[in-house]
Amino acid sequence: MKQASELEQLLRSIDHKGYPAYKSLAGAYDFKDYILSIDHVQGDPFASPSRLSLLIGRRRAGFPEAFLDAPHKRAALADYILRCFGRAVGRFTFQAGGSGKSGLIGVSRPGQEVLARTACEFTPSDLIVRFEVGFPAAGRTVLAGELKKILFDYLPQCVASSLFYRALPASQVQQAVHLSEDQHYIREALSGLGLAAFVADGSILPRESGVSDRPMQKAIPFVSPDSLAVTLSLPHRGPLRGMGIKKGITLIAGGGYHGKSTLLKALERGVYDHIAGDGREYVITDDTAVKLRAEDGRKITGVDISLFINDLPNGSDTRRFSTLDASGSTSQAAAIVESLEASCRLFLIDEDTSATNFMVRDALMQQVISKKKEPITPFLDRARDLYNRAGVSTILVVGSCGSYFYIADTVLQMDSYRALDITDQVAEVLKTRKPETFHADGFTIPSFQRISPLTSKVNQASGGSGRPGGRSFRGGQGGHGAPSRQEHAKLKTLGKTAFSIDKETVDLRYVEQLVDSEQTAALSYLLRYAKEHYAGKNLTLTALVDALEGLIREKGLPALCDSSYVPTGLALPRRQEIFACFNRY
Repeated sequence: MKQASELEQLLRSIDHKGYPAYKSLAGAYDFKDYILSIDHVQGDPFASPSRLSLLIGRRRAGFPEAFLDAPHKRAALADYILRCFGRAVGRFTFQAGGSGKSGLIGVSRPGQEVLARTACEFTPSDLIVRFEVGFPAAGRTVLAGELKKILFDYLPQCVASSLFYRALPASQVQQAVHLSEDQHYIREALSGLGLAAFVADGSILPRESGVSDRPMQKAIPFVSPDSLAVTLSLPHRGPLRGMGIKKGITLIAGGGYHGKSTLLKALERGVYDHIAGDGREYVITDDTAVKLRAEDGRKITGVDISLFINDLPNGSDTRRFSTLDASGSTSQAAAIVESLEASCRLFLIDEDTSATNFMVRDALMQQVISKKKEPITPFLDRARDLYNRAGVSTILVVGSCGSYFYIADTVLQMDSYRALDITDQVAEVLKTRKPETFHADGFTIPSFQRISPLTSKVNQASGGSGRPGGRSFRGGQGGHGAPSRQEHAKLKTLGKTAFSIDKETVDLRYVEQLVDSEQTAALSYLLRYAKEHYAGKNLTLTALVDALEGLIREKGLPALCDSSYVPTGLALPRRQEIFACFNRY
């Protein structure tokens, strides 16, 4: 390893040379308190910035080991440190002059959720922080003096103020870790209490605006109805009262603009931990929950949707159904089965974003169009069996369909953002009406033994893409071996909602629980890794995702990269989003 003084000498030697001279800086340099690694040097001042990383031994960084002895604690502490580092470098970005992206110092900017990220992570021995720097130039001429300012003046100040325990406010560091422990405690307690979700009293559910995820100012704090109130004794916060949403079928009803979808959105995001001050810190949902919706036009590959759709007029086999252009009802049926395959225990559904003919068929429609002529079994007829026989609960926002009242275990009414338990009132109303039952025969959960097209030997023979002439990404020595072909598929993240792999776009805009573009980037790396390392293995999709999750648990997200440097911006997606991504490819 080189010393920092050698980096200074190199900078002096390349000053005012052509931009490619910056390539000679690649390598690791000892700055005594930390190691600075220049992992990748950009090709010109207008290209993507150079990638750098900082490595500090855990003992030198000084954070208490009690804050690092569980994954949720490490993620919370790394998230806190990353935010501190981001604020520190923000004071210096573009303070060094030059053309194009010269002087930029870029680091991941987390949102309201706490996610494990490559931008800042703890390994068993080190704290690693990854970031980007625009190497300064005048046109295409190296401005070594400006880069020296960044590496020897600005960066050491940022490191000293944000990456060592001694420099940070101990109470705030402790608060971040203790909050994660309290959140983890609630999450672990849910199932034993018979709950699908918990919403603490005092939570602020409305967001600032449609484009801001920060809490709304002067919003009405959430208060649980007494009949649903649960008090938990958290390890650090102590007693906390809130609404416990029981397993089973829960309806969220009420007039328009009274907060139904706001509550559902908070529950949707409750699969993640949130930072202090977000307002949803103690909104905790079963972490396997999936938000379902209709998704016209999506791809479906080999999914058994016979639980909901049968006897199609064209004779298509719905036990292994594929299409490049699904209807709303077909896409929603497929999403349910795919979510079951991904180990989901809770469905979150909003009537407004669902296919009406998939959700319900009223009595009059059934009189006019006989059941024999309707291939769709509505969700209404399956929801009870999904809970009783498969253990999957449902939380459903309803505004116009009263039939769901007949099968509901709990009915909430949102009234001016206040939650009311109207279960008993609904039961009294139903006594005055003709009894109705909603049930369909033939309830069978698919076996989930479908082979992933990513690993199919058939697809490998056709070039790895399932189409004649597609590119081949053949694996080498099994799951974790190096691929025999070193050329990687080209990846490009298109914001939070999509990515491309060798110019083929994977559309994730309706995978609504993706909260960060860095999760989308990680999904692209997962997909590429699967193509390159598991092609021809004939694995089921479940086995493939199990293998990938095992790799991440053992070696972290960097293991997906297969390169000499790790991208700054990858964040861990849930198992459910990995399935959703692969199912849409």
